[in-house]
Amino acid sequence: MTHKGMTTDTIMISGNNGEQISAYIAKPLGNGPFPGVVLVHHIPGWDEWYFETTRRLTHHGYATICPNLFHRAGEGKSDDIAAKVRAEGGISDAQAMGDLNGAVKWLRGQSYVNGKVGMFGSCSAGRQTFMYACQHKDIDCAVELWGGRVVMAKEDLNPKMPVAPIDMTAGLSCPLLGLFGNDDKAPTPEQVNQHEAELKKHGKNYDFTRYDGAGHGFFYYDRPMYRVEQSLDGWKKVYAFFEKHLPK
Repeated sequence: MTHKGMTTDTIMISGNNGEQISAYIAKPLGNGPFPGVVLVHHIPGWDEWYFETTRRLTHHGYATICPNLFHRAGEGKSDDIAAKVRAEGGISDAQAMGDLNGAVKWLRGQSYVNGKVGMFGSCSAGRQTFMYACQHKDIDCAVELWGGRVVMAKEDLNPKMPVAPIDMTAGLSCPLLGLFGNDDKAPTPEQVNQHEAELKKHGKNYDFTRYDGAGHGFFYYDRPMYRVEQSLDGWKKVYAFFEKHLPK
């Protein structure tokens, strides 16, 4: 079922350590109740693709929130803010987890949400989505699109990223959908193999699809890496996964 009507807004929510951060929200028209989705933006920022994807998920019946993980870096164009965050070495995993926990709590606090909440992220956000699902038990499913740095060499660890997400796999608390391009360099097919092997080792509920002819970011229709056929198939898998684990 799709919803032709929706309401959208930009609000403030309590993020990590109770700090106030901005978030873009959309809900289908009506009282619901609707399942919810926390949409996690990538390292290029809280940008137009993520605003559009917030509305896209809501069109398909999900109350959606996309928190601004870069809120503390100030206002301005998403490209400029993202460049500032990258220059500072990115945001810490702990801060990201705190902000995402705030978004989950906000969604679960809305009377129009039916108690089912999923999480969806791509690139750095795919990594954060997987990490969140390993550290928390308050989401019902997770969608990881080409999560880079799930597998990390010891020399890549730093105070902001002290533990490789792959080392958290035993804690994965919900079903996981992973979509990857075989031409990607981050993660490489070899790293996806390692990721999958660890999931198998711990007996986790997961479904990975790898696409030939696609590299990093093949969902991004506003960028040269977009791949129409692979993206269309990937979206079908996302909707089917959410239909199964976030019943309406």
